[in-house]
Amino acid sequence: MKRAKNGGQKAAPEVKRCAVYTRKSTSQGLEQEFNSLDAQREACVGYIQRQPGWTLVDEHYDDGGFTGANIERPAFQRLLADAEAGKIDVVVVYKVDRLSRSLLDFAKVMERFNAADASFVSVTQNFSTADAMGRLTLNMLMSFAEFERSMIAERTRDKITMARRRGKWTGGPVPLGYKVEEKHLVVDELEAVLVREIFAVYLEQRSALAVARILNERHRSTKRHRAANGNLRESRGWNKADVLRVLKNPVYAGYMPCGGELHEAEHAPLIPRETFTRATTLLEEATLSKEDHGRNPDYLLRGLLRCACCGAGFTPASTRKGRREFRYYRCITRDKEGKDACPSRPLSAGAIEDYVLERLRAEAADGSLATEVVTGVKQRVAARRKDILTERQKLPPEIASLSDEGKRLVETIASVNGAGRRLLDERLQEVGEQLARCEARLATAERELANLDALEVEVTWVAQCLADFDKVWDVLTPENRGRVLRTMVERVEVNEPANQVSVFVTDLTAGLPGETPTSEPKQQEARP
Repeated sequence: MKRAKNGGQKAAPEVKRCAVYTRKSTSQGLEQEFNSLDAQREACVGYIQRQPGWTLVDEHYDDGGFTGANIERPAFQRLLADAEAGKIDVVVVYKVDRLSRSLLDFAKVMERFNAADASFVSVTQNFSTADAMGRLTLNMLMSFAEFERSMIAERTRDKITMARRRGKWTGGPVPLGYKVEEKHLVVDELEAVLVREIFAVYLEQRSALAVARILNERHRSTKRHRAANGNLRESRGWNKADVLRVLKNPVYAGYMPCGGELHEAEHAPLIPRETFTRATTLLEEATLSKEDHGRNPDYLLRGLLRCACCGAGFTPASTRKGRREFRYYRCITRDKEGKDACPSRPLSAGAIEDYVLERLRAEAADGSLATEVVTGVKQRVAARRKDILTERQKLPPEIASLSDEGKRLVETIASVNGAGRRLLDERLQEVGEQLARCEARLATAERELANLDALEVEVTWVAQCLADFDKVWDVLTPENRGRVLRTMVERVEVNEPANQVSVFVTDLTAGLPGETPTSEPKQQEARP
């Protein structure tokens, strides 16, 4: 039998400096005299006192109101720094997930502890990292902790999605024009004036950059916002991105976005939906024609001219001789493949544009076209709106019925096994698909109604231009001249070798949203 050294007496246990770390995800209840952090610390201190040679350091490491999803916590960062400085030998926690809920973060922390020659102990799960079994058990527990966190995050996302589908505000930066009271968006009347001003100026200027410039000239500033974590975003001058965020935000029209869909919101809108739709349409048009506008808006027929010989389009081009600029349109096929591919020579831009304008003047000369356009569109819009309103009235009860059936199926499935459960699962899937289709159709109906309003506004504007064409045309900007032409003219086909032009005038009373066009564009043929 071996004898202990020092005359048979056991050696004194090695002194280990122990630090207790506590954490609570929320600050709720921390104001109590004895809270969750105190309970964790008391359990850890009791464990340390039962271990021979272990002593508690004076420093407290307590994080109240900090999530375990990351390691960006003030007390925890102090703990890591002290361990790496050699001030701590053992880190003691109540449960593993108090240290971290992320397996990846936990692995990195363990590497830092090992490098600092510091051990880790969980008092309620009865293991430490000092042996292989403890490390295996630790990794298993952390895997379950991360799984639990993922499940909580998934349930939270589902809850937020359902709330947004019901039109509820679920948090985030508060939009300009609103404030939050009892978790609901409430109109801030002073800021609401600025929101309406932004939309009004944009519909007039049709440029987000111009809106930003005007707002800054009027000494307007962005919203001052303080986040939930205390970070402050000061108000400042406007830029193009700020304006676009306002113009593209459906919240202002009484919608709540969710997963690419728009749902009826419970908060009050700041602008009419037709105004929002009109602004959205202009933004989309600006995006689609950005490259075209960037070249030269003076080419009024860009995108409208087609070559009758090869079917390709004509593209704008220009040359300079001295101080004079010569504008023309070139057939894309001939331009790329040569005259053997298409015989059409370049067209003088001024001549072809003047010819198309004369045809348009002839159409609008007696004023009957403007009256015909407005009358026809209003009649067809009224009929289409009646159909959509009927559909919108019937869809909510059907959605409610499907939702109730889905809830009953979910409650029943838990108590059924075998073939019966499979049938219920299949029916539940069918109900879910029907519900999704009905909700999507309801959102589409809302958009169609807004599009009809936008169509009436657009056609009224065009009709006003046609009613006094010569006077109005002289004061229009190049962009708006092109807009009138694109509204009135479907396409212009040019047979250059035969010196023949066909102008196809758009039938503005046909092809409303949701309808199939019932007539072809009117054609006028002549030689320029």
